[in-house]
Amino acid sequence: MGKKIMIVLSALAAGLFYFPPARAQQAGPVIPAYGKVYSVNNPDIPPGTETMLRAVFDVYDNPGRPGDLNPHLETAARFLNLHVQSGFSTANLQVALVVHGDATEDLLLPEIYREKHGADSQNARLVRELISAGVQVTICGQSAAAREISRVQTIPGVKWALSAMSALVYFQDEGYQFIKF
Repeated sequence: MGKKIMIVLSALAAGLFYFPPARAQQAGPVIPAYGKVYSVNNPDIPPGTETMLRAVFDVYDNPGRPGDLNPHLETAARFLNLHVQSGFSTANLQVALVVHGDATEDLLLPEIYREKHGADSQNARLVRELISAGVQVTICGQSAAAREISRVQTIPGVKWALSAMSALVYFQDEGYQFIKF
């Protein structure tokens, strides 16, 4: 063995090198104000933290009262938060929301929402945070047209699809797993 290797081995044995413990993945939450989650110790179906998880959520309903937070939109935040808390890297989480039906108006800019409903939207901040976290938020073009919603009236970053049906098929063809709550 070479002299340099012997010196390094001796230094290692003497504890002269400090190797900090491996850092755990971000403990979350990814979106702190939304998507509250709870720790589950030793789940029987453990998440494989090295697995790439692709989820597409079908969001077609809203809470029914103008101004209320849409819990179906918040589900995407919960998905991100609980998986990161469980050791997933955000790089292994790909999330999409396909928004249509009554939930379509939850993607409106706050001033447009207020004008239409006479209440402040609780969803605009959540949608912006989801988009910032890499969630693909897609609006159904058919639902938007039926409600006379134009692109300039929606939160920046919202993607437009021909329809929710075509978007759901697209995401599933791309390997996203369909989740409906």
